Amino acid sequence: MNRVTEGNLDAVASGIAVTDLRSALQFLASLPGELVSTDVEIDANAEISGVYRHVGAGGTCMRPTRKGPAMLFNNVKGYPGVRVAIGLLLTRQRVGRLLGCAPERLGFLLKDSVQHPVPPVTVGADRAQCQEVVHLASDPAFDLRTLLPAPTNTPDDAGPYVTMGMCYASDPDTGESDITIHRLCVQSRDELTMWLTPGRHIDAFRQKAEAAGKPLPISISIGVDPAIEMAACFEPPTTPLGFDELSVAGAIRGRPVEMARCLTIDERAIAHAEVVIEGELLPDVRLREDQNTHTGKAMPEFPGYTGEAKAELPVIKVKAVTHRRNPILQTTIGPSEEHVNMAGIPTEASILDMVGRAMPGRLQNVYAHSSGGGKFLAILQFRKASPVDEGRQRQAALLAFSSFPELKHVILVDEDVDIFDTDDVLWAMQTRYQGDVSTVFIPGVRCHPLDPSQTPAFSPSILQEGMSCKTIFDCTVPFHLKTQFRRSQFLEVDVKRFLPDFA
Repeated sequence: MNRVTEGNLDAVASGIAVTDLRSALQFLASLPGELVSTDVEIDANAEISGVYRHVGAGGTCMRPTRKGPAMLFNNVKGYPGVRVAIGLLLTRQRVGRLLGCAPERLGFLLKDSVQHPVPPVTVGADRAQCQEVVHLASDPAFDLRTLLPAPTNTPDDAGPYVTMGMCYASDPDTGESDITIHRLCVQSRDELTMWLTPGRHIDAFRQKAEAAGKPLPISISIGVDPAIEMAACFEPPTTPLGFDELSVAGAIRGRPVEMARCLTIDERAIAHAEVVIEGELLPDVRLREDQNTHTGKAMPEFPGYTGEAKAELPVIKVKAVTHRRNPILQTTIGPSEEHVNMAGIPTEASILDMVGRAMPGRLQNVYAHSSGGGKFLAILQFRKASPVDEGRQRQAALLAFSSFPELKHVILVDEDVDIFDTDDVLWAMQTRYQGDVSTVFIPGVRCHPLDPSQTPAFSPSILQEGMSCKTIFDCTVPFHLKTQFRRSQFLEVDVKRFLPDFA
């Protein structure tokens, strides 16, 4: 892979190699406008998100909000010695800097990393930074609620949530492992509920273990190298059952992710994590998500709405919490731009891979748009090189739906449209789209369960909740008309002659 990019230049200039959360924060602190911090006391109960929503959440959060710097809270009420970090992956530019890649090329970087995996390795206890301090659940004083300042996003949340936990478990039959991020609600001193959306690999592992009447060991690593957080968000078919996404992070960094053996369960955790929760998914045990609040609500999710509390969720029985000295708990706001990047850039990589293999050279780039939380909307930049390419742009859209089944809408544009500029995309829709001939409907298919419009009450075409109508908006010019849709061409000049500081 060619890694000589804008992001690499930032790293070289700073002299800081990003290998974990702490070095990532140090790296961002060396760049202007990328990290802010406060020593003012903050309450983890809704205040952290209340502040950061204004500082920089962006995404599908209710306005006013903006895309801003990452933030570090140094004084969390009731948790001396524990800091909270938020927003590291919130802007595409920041993700590019942390991964050493130009922002518009991130999808290609992740696509190439899937194709050249570097598997994780297990290291000895001497390299297990995550185990510098150990708290065993067998200790009567053990309590998740007083150990970790897991925030609530809003006053209505079902409880404190671990939102940036890298959940790692293995297939009971094959030993193949998977890492992913799930909604984890703190329920008691040693219990978490886990919401697993359909099709997730850890849920397949859990079902196998439950069928055998056995618990499934699981580790939850919090506060890690941002490359791991990006890699953990790949989904099938790009990373099929048995594909360990940690190998994608290894490829991004050009070195294997180091893993440490857990102390109380037969599983591994990320050795450089700030915090690790060790536990077991219990067979045939379920808890109501909002049993402690009775609000009927879970937490704000990526579409911009608060998810409903689930009536019955699998339970993780916690065996231990280990952490680095003076740990930093990493969190995120569910509807923030951070989710857009973590979910969306792997989505882009998946689409680039599948369409690229089917029709090389035609798909120029993909953007999983913020308004869809990185999951619902993709903008595809497609180049028609000859008359026989007419229609292939719609085939590319169909392949996009296949490569990422949770995708709801695809907007197709020509190569002269900037897919990262919403105004330019909407310009294409106004001047290169006619609703009666440029729209393709695909009704009666599954999308993502958090789309609130997927109900028979919203549309008579929906037979049951969770079904949707996927739609292609073809905003490309028919090939035989391309000469009539040439954008105005301006004189190329060297602006720096007139404005030397122009960027």
